[in-house]
Order: sequence, then structure tokens, then C-alpha cells
Amino acid sequence: MSRMELQERVLKYKGHRVKVYEDVIKGPEGEMLYYDFVENRNGAGVLLVDDEGMLYFVRQYRNSLNDFDIEIPAGCVEKKDYQSVDGSDKKMGREDFESPDNPFYKCAIREAEEETGMIPQKLSFVNYIIASVGLFSERTAVYIGEGIKEGSINRDSDEYIDIIKLTLEEAEEYIYKGDIVDSKTIIAILAYRQMKSKKIEM
Repeated sequence: MSRMELQERVLKYKGHRVKVYEDVIKGPEGEMLYYDFVENRNGAGVLLVDDEGMLYFVRQYRNSLNDFDIEIPAGCVEKKDYQSVDGSDKKMGREDFESPDNPFYKCAIREAEEETGMIPQKLSFVNYIIASVGLFSERTAVYIGEGIKEGSINRDSDEYIDIIKLTLEEAEEYIYKGDIVDSKTIIAILAYRQMKSKKIEM
């Protein structure tokens, strides 16, 4: 395939969390192409599973839906998470995401405790997702968290959260009924089903 080259990235709008750019791309025939690019912070989410096999979710308001949504605990990677790496968005392999020093790994642990008061002792990395690969920069790492221990809830001032516990079968029903629509949450649930079925190992 012929090469596509980014020529320029022009900031068009800066919001509370995102920046919106216009990308100018030089096409394979020398033509100029124009794309939107939305920059947001990377993040991580974790599906918590207790010793009885119950799955933990958070129910919170999302303005994009103007409604409450059921999701796995998740949040943005923060600067303090980059203590052992250089803080760049360099390409990472599976072994990087599985390291306790990795900023995504740290983020998943922190968000689990802050939002649910539970700390997973073991994290299994599923994959990272991009909500819309043709538009967004944000990468969200998805983990399965097991061996959970009690910690301390420490939510942000604008977080109004209820904790919901479901069996795996109930969580799957929620997906197909449309009660769970968040992409990272759907991926985590289905990946855990695969783990349980011994079809994949993480």
C-alpha cells in the first residue's frame, strides 16, 4: 500500500478533557486529505471477580447518554503512574501491559480501589481498545482482576457511583438486553467467559 504522510496537525478546539485537531495528510498520489483527530488521555479498566465468581461493576451517570451506565471500574492514566517508564506513548507489547510497573496496570489497580474499595491481587491483561480508531487517540487497557481484597473507596468529587454485582450469566444477559453498552465492559465480560471456558489463556 502506498505511503500516507501526516503533514500538519492543527488545533481547532480545546475542551475540558479533549483536544480536537484537523489532520492534513498527504495521500499516495500527492493529494491532500483532511481528517478529524480527537486527543484524550489514555486509561485502563478492570473487571473485578471475587472468590465466589461475582463480577463487580459501577453504575454512574454519563452525559453522552444523559443516563446512567453500567461499566467496569476505569479511569485515566495519570502522570504519577509513569514512575518507572518514560511517560511516552511508545508501542507496548503484552508483557509491558502485564508489568506492575506499567502505567496502565497501575491505573487499573488504582481505579478499582477508588471506585469500589476493592484491590485485585492478580491482573490478567486482555487487550487495549480504541473507541473509534478513525477518530480518537485514546487507548484503554482492559484487565481481568482476581483475588480481590478490601481497600478504601476514594472517589472524585463528581463521581456518583453505585456498585453492582452480577454473575457472569447475568452480565451476559445485560449485554444482549442492551443494559450494558460500554465497549470496554462488553469486551471484559466476553473475554472472561473465554477464560472460564479455557478457550484462551491470559
